[in-house]
Amino acid sequence: MKMEKYMKYPLLFLVVCLTTCSKNVDTDMATARRKYDEMQRSIAKGWNTWDTRSVMRHVLLPYGVAIDIHLASADGKRVDRFFIGDRTEGAPQMRPGAHSYDGYYTDITASWNALALRVESAADSLSNVIMITPQEGSAKGGKVIISVKSLWKRANYISTDENRFTVKTIADELNLTGEVSGDFIENKDGEIILSADKPVIIHCGRTADPANARQYIDEHHRRFISANKDKYGSNYDEYNAMQNVLAWDNIFDPTINRVITPVSRIWNTGWSNNSDLGGFVLFCWDTYFAAMMLSVDSKELAYANAVEITRGITEQGFVPNFYTENNYKSRDRSQPPVGTLAVWNIYRKYGDKWFLELLYDDLLKWNRWWDRNRKTDGLLCWGSDPYEPVTYRYWELVGVNETFGGALESGQDNSHMYDDIPFDKEKHQQQLNDVGLNSLYIMDCNLLAKIADELGHRKDAEELRRRSKAYSDGLARLWDENESLYYNFKTDTKEFDKRTSPTNFYPLLAEVPDDKQAEEMLRQHLLNPEEFWGDWVIPATPRHDPAFKDNTYWRGRIWAPLNFLVYMGLRNYDTPVVNDVRRQLAEKSSALLLKSWLSDGYVFENYNASTGQGDDVTNSDKFYHWGALLGYISLLEQGYYY
Repeated sequence: MKMEKYMKYPLLFLVVCLTTCSKNVDTDMATARRKYDEMQRSIAKGWNTWDTRSVMRHVLLPYGVAIDIHLASADGKRVDRFFIGDRTEGAPQMRPGAHSYDGYYTDITASWNALALRVESAADSLSNVIMITPQEGSAKGGKVIISVKSLWKRANYISTDENRFTVKTIADELNLTGEVSGDFIENKDGEIILSADKPVIIHCGRTADPANARQYIDEHHRRFISANKDKYGSNYDEYNAMQNVLAWDNIFDPTINRVITPVSRIWNTGWSNNSDLGGFVLFCWDTYFAAMMLSVDSKELAYANAVEITRGITEQGFVPNFYTENNYKSRDRSQPPVGTLAVWNIYRKYGDKWFLELLYDDLLKWNRWWDRNRKTDGLLCWGSDPYEPVTYRYWELVGVNETFGGALESGQDNSHMYDDIPFDKEKHQQQLNDVGLNSLYIMDCNLLAKIADELGHRKDAEELRRRSKAYSDGLARLWDENESLYYNFKTDTKEFDKRTSPTNFYPLLAEVPDDKQAEEMLRQHLLNPEEFWGDWVIPATPRHDPAFKDNTYWRGRIWAPLNFLVYMGLRNYDTPVVNDVRRQLAEKSSALLLKSWLSDGYVFENYNASTGQGDDVTNSDKFYHWGALLGYISLLEQGYYY
């Protein structure tokens, strides 16, 4: 039927248009899902340290074949699992070296019970060579134990004979042989045991030749390191810290059959109810930040993490504080809305509209959820909704419909800002219009409107811009002209709350302050050494607040995501004052990261705001990927990416 005939029947014309549009949308989404599934399959293959339960376990995907390395000391003690930054008594101490995302080269040193062994690997396709070398001062009489096994209930036939092993799949897709060379002791119950006093080499899919093995590993190491040094030059150390922590934290989880990059392997433990499986947890804003960092040089991993955390969206329509296997997620609370920030910036780099198509509907649901569920007097408050738990485990129960639940939603769990803030149990909100939340939400509206424009969703874009305008007008009311700062507002007493944090600078993200206001905020508060400035910045609690001295978690310590979001806000302005502050913040952030990275190879969850140390408290994870945002800031400042 020609268009002229349709026009004679307006209702029919409308039905045809709607049907066609619906089919196009369905087709676009189907294409996006197919492309993403293909991308996941493309990265879930080859040898790598895929299993979260040990960084010394090398796994071949998609077959689930593992070469598991264990150590035994001369006194008969044995250790089977290795985590970077493990603080438990007697745990191996791991010093991470280089690690390519794809397992092309890995390097790590284990120190345990007087043993000190360096473990390097080099892989290509089905071939993998692992070299275990005793370091100077390593105790004598130790043993290296090699166990070849099948993980995650994959169907593989594995056999060992003396120092050799064979792996076959049921369908004969894989027929792999390997040999372990070194000072062989025995094959006991299928485990190959060698002396730790001399080098041990595991040849898998390659001819056993120690000299060639060393050359093979050295060549992989040289190519991986030299390429990155050539690219990043004087910024190599910042890049290296960021890439390294992301690569070591990258895993494959069999419960969702996906490659993901959780905050650290230690955080993953305890989330699985099945000891045969890995276990994982993805936190909301943490994972979006990881996706942004990964976008520097791994499109696939950036997409994977942005997609998987967004797919954790709840039935209520928000991306939860956390989610893991068995439908275990925080259904009472979300976390700071930075998902669109990540998705938009990743899209700006790679330009795949199918990536936007895949995530747009969920991001829009999340945006609308805030407006419907967290608004009081025209502005948003952090909150926590009552609900019927699914698993009745701890993090489903703690803080629900209480002030602490709202603090958990803020991502700053024990922040001084939420001390003694009353909670409205009918609205399920803290009685506090939060500057940081409203600023992030305005940013979310603005960036999501841009995504809507890209995808041709004109009405959605108009809706989002109207909402941005309304909240921007509301946020402007929180400006204190006398003190040149935006303050949180108590909805019960109708007065400003003068306790501050770096989130009071988030209006820069929303582009609500004019140039003069932005400069005054920085001069009077951010650059004030009695509040936020100093050798090490930016403390989560200002230095003059009594809670600064607590130096525990979000009370007094420096957190990379706060630095990062303030930095991103500064990028929205172009004045001499703002540009100078932005440059200084990038330099100070880099110095903080490199202080620990260059001395001990760790990237900390948070840092001491007086000394710059990350290891002065036990509740600072030693290898937590968002600490690397401190280096990412520096790379952005040097103009490497966006």
